[in-house]
Amino acid sequence: MLTFKQMEALFWIVELGSFEAAASKLNASQSAISKRVQELESSFDIAVFDRTYRSARLTEKGDELFRYAKEVLERRDEIIEQVSAKEVLVRRLRLGVTELTALTWLPALITAIKQHYPKVIVEAEVELSATLLDRLSAGTVDFIVVPGAPSSERFISTPLASVANAWMCVPELVPRKSAVPLSEISKFPLLTQGNLSGTGAAYGRFLQDNGVTVSKLLSSNNLVAQIGLTLSGIGVSYLPIACLKYLVDDGVLGVIKTDPPLPPVKYVAMYRADHAYSLNGEIAKLATECCNFESLLLRPSPTKQRTNLHRT
Repeated sequence: MLTFKQMEALFWIVELGSFEAAASKLNASQSAISKRVQELESSFDIAVFDRTYRSARLTEKGDELFRYAKEVLERRDEIIEQVSAKEVLVRRLRLGVTELTALTWLPALITAIKQHYPKVIVEAEVELSATLLDRLSAGTVDFIVVPGAPSSERFISTPLASVANAWMCVPELVPRKSAVPLSEISKFPLLTQGNLSGTGAAYGRFLQDNGVTVSKLLSSNNLVAQIGLTLSGIGVSYLPIACLKYLVDDGVLGVIKTDPPLPPVKYVAMYRADHAYSLNGEIAKLATECCNFESLLLRPSPTKQRTNLHRT
């Protein structure tokens, strides 16, 4: 008898490329996944996978069965979400965000999800944009919030907000001019995020398009580390204006104005077009309501902040 567990095993082996990855995805042992495939083969008296290859490669009949299984599973998930009330919908939501979202409004989003869907289990992870896009493509996350993502027919994107950034450094490095040509930024050691970061890739293209060649580049994939290095006076970095305004106001960081200025970075919520279930659409709506890049979670209270500044 054909079961959902067997179809899920087949679907995720094909989607993720191996029995091991499917087992991890389904929280099962590899032997359990293998047994489900064997049960499928026994039920239909067919070979689902071609054993002459090391990778999980479907036979002709296996490919046909996979397409039916995919259709049935999608229809099952759609029915569950459409029929179930928000209060009783049971599902696991795998959410991926980049670091700035995690440091600002991610807790508000998770709280909102729990309020609207109390039985939905939220699993959140923080990764670079390129990694999250790869994971969304592979189906190992359901929903992501990323900056500067390219449009694609594979994904449904919901615009969230734009983040304004500025060149920041310790005050003693700020030029006396009110604004400098963008080319003068190349005179400083630049602290940047690599091309795996959506913001890093966007500003890398921006510098290249404006003919700016950087002679000394220090790359960090960690935003907190990038802020720390900037505060240490090691170089100049592009940092979010709104949530770090308190450091500028307190004279801890200075802003270098350039002509042209840094363009804002647009953030979007994304999920796969072939997984356009109602829950994903509702989470995108909640994301638009919760999105707020203006307040940093790690910001100290004004009293503690003044005390620390006096001590230094």
